[in-house]
Amino acid sequence: MTQAQASDPPYGWVVVWATFASLALIFGVSYSFAAFFESFAAEFAAKRADVSLVFGITGLVYFSAGIGGGMLSDRYGPRLVCGLGMGLISAGLLGASFAQSMVGIYWTYGVCLGLGIALVYTPSIGNVQPWFTARRGLASGIASSGIGLGTVVVPLLATLAIAGLQWRGAMRWMAVGVLLAGLVATGLLKPAPVSATPAKDAPARPLANGASLAQALRDKRFWWFYLFTFTCAPTMFIPFAHVSASARDIGINEASAVGLVGLIGIGSLVGRFAIGSLADRLGRNKTLMLAQISMAASYLLWMAAPGYPALAIFALWLGLSYGGIVSLMPAICMDMFGGRAISGVVGTLYSAAALGNLLGPVVAGAVFDRLGSYMPVLLACLALSAVSTWACTRMIKAQAQVAAKAQTV
Repeated sequence: MTQAQASDPPYGWVVVWATFASLALIFGVSYSFAAFFESFAAEFAAKRADVSLVFGITGLVYFSAGIGGGMLSDRYGPRLVCGLGMGLISAGLLGASFAQSMVGIYWTYGVCLGLGIALVYTPSIGNVQPWFTARRGLASGIASSGIGLGTVVVPLLATLAIAGLQWRGAMRWMAVGVLLAGLVATGLLKPAPVSATPAKDAPARPLANGASLAQALRDKRFWWFYLFTFTCAPTMFIPFAHVSASARDIGINEASAVGLVGLIGIGSLVGRFAIGSLADRLGRNKTLMLAQISMAASYLLWMAAPGYPALAIFALWLGLSYGGIVSLMPAICMDMFGGRAISGVVGTLYSAAALGNLLGPVVAGAVFDRLGSYMPVLLACLALSAVSTWACTRMIKAQAQVAAKAQTV
């Protein structure tokens, strides 16, 4: 064991697994949208674009409000903020179970759920980074892999619950489960005693314990990273809202169609563990770019998919790439800007995904409603992926320039 590895406090791994459980809960609920899609459409006689707006609102809110959630966590600590978030998610589910229109679903499953996720996601994942140095990529990968597990398990449980309890009853049981399990998990979160030292290949930081949020926002590396996040978001999130609907369109049964979201989660689990650990050795920035290229390439399979086997491979491939990207983003923020305002920096970065998460699924639904095909949307995602890959190369170049300048001082 290296000196850097030995310096990682043991309680850091408790924080990792508490974050794992928290993210499994909140994103399992969010991605259970695929299980409720048909129920919402049938109950409220809604078009595909109207139903997709629920998923888009949730993402818009939690990515946008993540800035505030991160800043609150930096000030008051992750335990209090994340516990409040779990309470809001539970309240949103309970409220949605009594909704009498799509507008009610927008406010409860969309806005309230999104606010709750914002208070859990950024504070919990941002809190992991300062606990670790040499194994930061691995720790971040394990923690964020909770998203993958939740994506696999919770939508399938929701499908079974809907079959037995109808969708309103399923939501009420989910509300109870989130409240009880969520408060246990978030109760284990606490901030690191000190900010970890930088990885040996990380650029110099503006301050000994990292940059403030204001300093990070004046750094061009952040804005290249922001453009990367903004342009890759639609490619990430459109499948969560539409791949199941796409499968139903070619005659695949409900359980198997919803199961495709679970397969994205399985791929994501593998990606977060394997790619996070590998990136600690190969370099996190270059690995991020390779994962982005891989995610774009997976769309070629969706475009040509003749049946369920091809869609299943697409879901696994997309999940592998997406999981790697999401696990690396907080660690790269820590590498560049340190732990002083890590939750605020990560939350601000994630706001770049807000519009992509909103517009991607909604536009995809509107295009399908008008043309009866997802093909124009898939082609647009390939174009956006080219832009995000270019932005990543610019970020890598800017980071190399900062490192070179630091060595000459």
